[in-house]
Amino acid sequence: MDDPGSLAFAERAGFREVDRQVEQVRAVGREPLPELPDGIRISSIAERPELWEAAYETLGLPALEDMATFRTIVVTREQWRRDWLASPEAMFVALADEEIVGCAGLELDTDRPDRAEQALTAVARDWRRRGIATLLKRRSLAFAAANGISEVYTWTQQRNVRMRALNERLGYVTRSESVTVRAPLPLRWPVD
Repeated sequence: MDDPGSLAFAERAGFREVDRQVEQVRAVGREPLPELPDGIRISSIAERPELWEAAYETLGLPALEDMATFRTIVVTREQWRRDWLASPEAMFVALADEEIVGCAGLELDTDRPDRAEQALTAVARDWRRRGIATLLKRRSLAFAAANGISEVYTWTQQRNVRMRALNERLGYVTRSESVTVRAPLPLRWPVD
């Protein structure tokens, strides 16, 4: 957070912090394709577009329920199709046989082709803590390196300690924070 004075002003008006997002960034260098564990395959959504639709209920909805946000994120099937898949060639799913066990990818930045945002990283509940998120993020970084992307950034909830730690193990560093505040109406105004 670059301006603590703004937060102090908001607090005087009755606002309280309810959430905090941490921006982590990583320079992209030589990024080899990760080795796949036995029984796991990775496919891009561009290669197999039907997997994104299939991932909505089995992977997307549980992941959204589990996000460490101050309120549950509700995404309809139509929003999943329309808004949560910007770059099919850069979104990857991990498959155990034909079961979708995880996804991660990049949203390519149309204003700055040398940058990309880490898109949704999600792992099926039964598959968590087995290295699937690390595998998929490494696959995303290999895509970035192969496509001239020099920086990847991601926004992660401050309370999502495990994902931030995973990002740090992969070489991400914190660049900034964004604070969400809320207040009941009517506001305390004027603020001294």
